[in-house]
Amino acid sequence: MLTLDFHPTGRHFLQIPGPSPVPDRILRAMSLPTIDHRGPEFGALGLRVLAGMRKIFQTRHPVIIYPASGTGAWEASLCNVLSPGDHVLMYETGHFASLWIKMAARLGLKTDVIGLPGAENWRRGVQAHLVEERLKADTQHAIKAVCVVHNETSTGVTSNIAAVRKAIDAAKHPALLMVDSISGLACADYRHDEWGVDVTISGSQKGLMLPPGISFNAVSPKAIAASQTATLPKAFWAWDEMIEMNKTGFFPYTPNTNLLYGLAEACDMLLEPQHGGLPAVFARHQRWGEGVRAAVKAWGLEIQCADPAVYSPVLTGVVMPEGVDADAVRKLIYDRFDCSLGTGLGKVKGRMFRIGHLGDCNDLTLMGALSGCEMGLKLSGVKLAGSGVAAAMDYFAGHPSRMPLQMAA
Repeated sequence: MLTLDFHPTGRHFLQIPGPSPVPDRILRAMSLPTIDHRGPEFGALGLRVLAGMRKIFQTRHPVIIYPASGTGAWEASLCNVLSPGDHVLMYETGHFASLWIKMAARLGLKTDVIGLPGAENWRRGVQAHLVEERLKADTQHAIKAVCVVHNETSTGVTSNIAAVRKAIDAAKHPALLMVDSISGLACADYRHDEWGVDVTISGSQKGLMLPPGISFNAVSPKAIAASQTATLPKAFWAWDEMIEMNKTGFFPYTPNTNLLYGLAEACDMLLEPQHGGLPAVFARHQRWGEGVRAAVKAWGLEIQCADPAVYSPVLTGVVMPEGVDADAVRKLIYDRFDCSLGTGLGKVKGRMFRIGHLGDCNDLTLMGALSGCEMGLKLSGVKLAGSGVAAAMDYFAGHPSRMPLQMAA
């Protein structure tokens, strides 16, 4: 029999940067009885979620929905538009960018990795001028795609995707622009069509407020054209069958029906005009991020993102003083206060922890999490310059939300 570890009474504070807390409204939708995925009721559901996701990606073009994690959508993006041995230009901004690079290499692609030198690479967003310089040097147009991460979940750094598109255009290069917005979508402003993105990758467990298990490729006409001649092996991930069957709301294989119920509800919650739609969602996350960063600055601790212009609205990376094990601090906060924080990943493991501000969240859940952090830091012997809890409280009280914090239950 499965046994669960004991937790204190009351809610667990899930403040990792995804999977994010799931609203009751979505949980209730997912509890509906499963229906025939070849019947007319499912066709209507399929058309509903496909239309909703086009609005969230801000695109007029197809959005392909997979019963998979974001890693699956990474693979789908590459194998649909590229052929064995193709060159791809990939910009490393953090742990997830580096994992996408490893996947590309395993698929038989030739990866050209660029970025800033040393530790700065994981503290700043994509430097568009470096992309432009590399593409201008590629006079034979061997590079077939440029791959960048919109919101690097491991560091709390966003990147200016419109600037990357301008760099590609300035270089007069035909490479596809492929963007991972797994943690950025539905938290940070993202415009697939306006920014000239060819393939956008995302997942269900971040800003869409769902459990893991759905992933997405939003695709441009240029990407679809490339997929018709690309020769990397693909069957499950193939766009052509999906796009054709999606015209009537159906899928070429068994979809994850109950998660799609939840996705339909999530789209409604995010797009509801009475709550301000996507602009209000983006403003809410920006505000939460500002409040959390006010706390970190009051503690006198360093933020992993070194450029305030690209602070993530999704999460904040908190760097520990030299000699302090961030994972030990996280464990103490979990054990004592039932609050989960994101671990440092890859090159920054043990040096930082991450506070998520996304999903089913509001000012008071963030205040509770920050209280747990402050108590845990003190108990771990970290010398704090001041009270982050007081600073966050002052920020939230002094900057009221223009829209309801809680979407209708």
